[in-house]
Amino acid sequence: MRMSMWIGYCAAFISALAMAPQVIKVSRTKRTDDLSRGAFCALAAGLFLWLVYGIMIHEAPVIAGNAVGLSLALYIIFMKVRHG
Repeated sequence: MRMSMWIGYCAAFISALAMAPQVIKVSRTKRTDDLSRGAFCALAAGLFLWLVYGIMIHEAPVIAGNAVGLSLALYIIFMKVRHG
């Protein structure tokens, strides 16, 4: 595997898991009142477009990182809608 691919996977892993502490907190507390729905919707839209881009250029690190990140952002949005 090329060095650039390793760097891409590391970047994707770190970026995708950056939201994990927030997801864990929301999952435990069921509180989302201090989170911005607009910010997470914008983040999800951007991650979705990056995911589509990754699919179009056939780059697994871009696809994987953004798929995980999008899943986490969508969970936050779901919880925001559900719990306010």
